[in-house]
Amino acid sequence: MPLARDAAPEPLWREVVGRRIRAVRRERGERLADTAERAGMSPQYLSEVERGRKDPSSEILAAVAGALGVPLRDLIGLVHADLARGAGSRGPVLLAA
Repeated sequence: MPLARDAAPEPLWREVVGRRIRAVRRERGERLADTAERAGMSPQYLSEVERGRKDPSSEILAAVAGALGVPLRDLIGLVHADLARGAGSRGPVLLAA
């Protein structure tokens, strides 16, 4: 299937995941440091995940979901819904070699 050149660029997975994690954490009234501690990671690392700077492994996602008291499948389902509706579309991505 050919790609449409005029279509809006799709958001990156790590950015949508990060935004969703931050939204869930804030909805629960959680401080980043508290969530990070329960997940077994530094607050700096969780902050980078939330800002879409780090691409979290499945283990990290499971740890954060557990720390937030959200089943991993529910967190991923929310991310999927965001991606399906194009939430978080962004500009072009330039990758350094």
